[in-house]
Amino acid sequence: MKTATGFLVVLVTAPDLQTARRLAQAALRAKLVACVNLVPKVESHYWWQGKLERSGEVLLLLKATRRALPELERLIRERHPYETPEFIALPLTHGSAQYLTWWAEACGATSTRG
Repeated sequence: MKTATGFLVVLVTAPDLQTARRLAQAALRAKLVACVNLVPKVESHYWWQGKLERSGEVLLLLKATRRALPELERLIRERHPYETPEFIALPLTHGSAQYLTWWAEACGATSTRG
């Protein structure tokens, strides 16, 4: 295991698989993430404009670096159809040295510290 303080998993929800795929491809092509996992058929319950809502969504798990976070957020906000898209970054503490090296290289980083 290796310290992974420069790495983040970012959570974003999308209204459908087509939108999720489009966002994933844009983030990957921009080298802002190493990988995106799409989790379809997530049922979300939330408050919106004073009312309790429920909808089917797709959850994106984006593997990013701290350095890329501001640009990734901008990309998501610009291309997302929601007025207020979910964008939550969860810090990592540790990970496999081999995986973190791949992650950093896939994001164009020169260091495994992200």
